[in-house]
Amino acid sequence: MDGDAVNALLSALSLDGFAWPWLLLALPLPWLAHRLLPAVRDASPALRVPYGERLEPIAAAGGVARGGGIGVLAWLAWALLCVAAARPQQLGDIVQPPQAGRDLMLAVDLSGSMSEDDMVLGGQPVDRLTAAKAVLADFLDRRAGDRVGLLVFGDRAYTLTPMTMDLASVRDQLGDSVAGLAGQATAIGDAIGLAVKRLKSQPASQRVLILLTDGVSNAGMLDPIKAAQLAHDEGVRIHTIGFGGEGDSLSVFGIPLHVPGGDDTDMATLQRIAAITGGKSFRARDTEELAGIYSEIDRLEPVKRPGQSVRPRIERYAWPLAAALLCGLLAVAWPRRVRS
Repeated sequence: MDGDAVNALLSALSLDGFAWPWLLLALPLPWLAHRLLPAVRDASPALRVPYGERLEPIAAAGGVARGGGIGVLAWLAWALLCVAAARPQQLGDIVQPPQAGRDLMLAVDLSGSMSEDDMVLGGQPVDRLTAAKAVLADFLDRRAGDRVGLLVFGDRAYTLTPMTMDLASVRDQLGDSVAGLAGQATAIGDAIGLAVKRLKSQPASQRVLILLTDGVSNAGMLDPIKAAQLAHDEGVRIHTIGFGGEGDSLSVFGIPLHVPGGDDTDMATLQRIAAITGGKSFRARDTEELAGIYSEIDRLEPVKRPGQSVRPRIERYAWPLAAALLCGLLAVAWPRRVRS
């Protein structure tokens, strides 16, 4: 049977191929065994069963001519078993999972200044990092379908989670972070450089870094402006967020007080970084402003991509297997039906 005939047969059966087509080579084995193997000299049965007489015509059916109807059923059952073993398959309908998301890298400052208690969350005074965690957790809850990576920086920059759709892991890693974990200083340039390295493998239109810091870059090997230029060259867009109150926080008898006049956030550098890379720069002085900024970033980065189209393969071996079983049962019942 040539290839065109096989394709025509598969089309007629609504099949799209076999998973193990080489098993079809077993089709002529019974005929080869009958032609090549020597005849058995001892004709006495090796195993006596009550229905042995009904099986003798089937065992003696060396071909269609000798076995008659039983031979046809025996050969057809064998052929169907070979087809079932080859695993015929059918392609299902095209499935395109809906997936609207974007690839984001979050860079969070863990320098010592993030422990300052100048934020309010739920009516209670909290430190900057706690407030940032709460807002970022809410941001991640709304990002179903996104791939998000997390890096933190202080004296140096470290990747906590690679780009992943497992946002629960990102949220857990962020929740376990503490101020000072990466050192007391602020290496903004190193954070940008590490993010660019992680984002280089992503599609150009989806290389986005969201950088949150409350201070001035005073550590690291890479200058923030040079790092921003590197990000621009690699097509990475950076949105910067300067986070923190505009004054020093003091505590008198356990009551937090806000002293105006001090603001250590280097907004000029953050604005220049965003401008070089085509991003936006924001200033958040409290938790509400920070939440609004992340909502604005949602609007700025509406990257949508459909899921990869797939056509599932549906196994159809059950059809020839059931037909082979039916042929075998008919072959066993054939002698009795003839006698009646």
